[in-house]
Amino acid sequence: MLNKLRPLVWLRQFRLMAVAIVIVTLLCLRLLLPVRAPGVGTSAYFSGRKRISEISLYKLDLGWPKFPSIFTGQVFGVAVDPVDDIVYVAQRGESVPKILMFSEHGYFLQAWNTTSIEMPHGIFATSTAPGTSLWVTDVGNGKYGHTIKQYSQSGKLLQMLGTPGIPGSNLNPLQFDQPADVFISKNGDLYIVDGDGGLNNRLIKLDPGFGVAWMKGEKGEKAAQFYIPHSVTVDNVGRVWVADRGNKRLQAFDAELGDWLGAWASCFTDDGPSSVRLTYDNKYLIVAQLNANRLMFLSVPPIGSIGTCHVADTIQLADGVKPHLVDVSLKTGAIYVAEIGARQAQRFVPNVKN
Repeated sequence: MLNKLRPLVWLRQFRLMAVAIVIVTLLCLRLLLPVRAPGVGTSAYFSGRKRISEISLYKLDLGWPKFPSIFTGQVFGVAVDPVDDIVYVAQRGESVPKILMFSEHGYFLQAWNTTSIEMPHGIFATSTAPGTSLWVTDVGNGKYGHTIKQYSQSGKLLQMLGTPGIPGSNLNPLQFDQPADVFISKNGDLYIVDGDGGLNNRLIKLDPGFGVAWMKGEKGEKAAQFYIPHSVTVDNVGRVWVADRGNKRLQAFDAELGDWLGAWASCFTDDGPSSVRLTYDNKYLIVAQLNANRLMFLSVPPIGSIGTCHVADTIQLADGVKPHLVDVSLKTGAIYVAEIGARQAQRFVPNVKN
């Protein structure tokens, strides 16, 4: 009788062991593959391999914005107000408002349109008396194109840099050809990358009075040469970083004199950088790669030689999202990404205080 029961006991034990193995396997997969399912109006993403900590530096905010259906065009740029609780989103398309305004909590505030913007590309918000102003680069070919325009929050055109409707390379008077991006430092200096596939491949610094402080660049692959310079930012130790998209590298320059400081190419073997900004704590350069559908976090080097690039973290977006330009909230630390493929903007928030 005992011999007859023994196979039944073994069978029960085998089943219990099998169930335990399945449960442990599923738990391990859940921990090792933190896949987030897409929410309404958002794109799925997969957190990249961690190189600094076991926790991703940033995570997707599935609740931003509250009503994603408000995006009606191709989303090309995004800017965060340094003072007010406003996120500006620039979009292209026929019969669509060029600028959408959201709160950082995701609520839609208002939209405005203007005939003076043809094809918005880059966008930057800065605090100027008596309030915040918005700078928009225009790569259009019409009578208002090839310019950089300053607007009030409500969409009033305040001034225009460049020669409207006429592409060129002159510095006096200023001419642009498809200016891609602009960054304005705290003291009012303007850093402009010109152009997005046009005549020019250069980095220009304007002083607060819009005089040319210095200019670097021409088309090429050598130091201080560019091929489609696409985005620009300045770090907290006075280095200007340029996303040299066509050459698949970041280049660094001295903000005061324009001297070339070096280049990073080893991190961009498969796709060039389309956007560059700094995290709110100045620890990392955030780089968007348009065709690779990826956000990269590169460790900011200390003062001195920039050395070689080091990838601290990555966020792999879904195929076809195409992150174009990004911006950062200095108040919340959130990263906002303009995605031309997904036709939306998304928000990523810090996972932990680093």
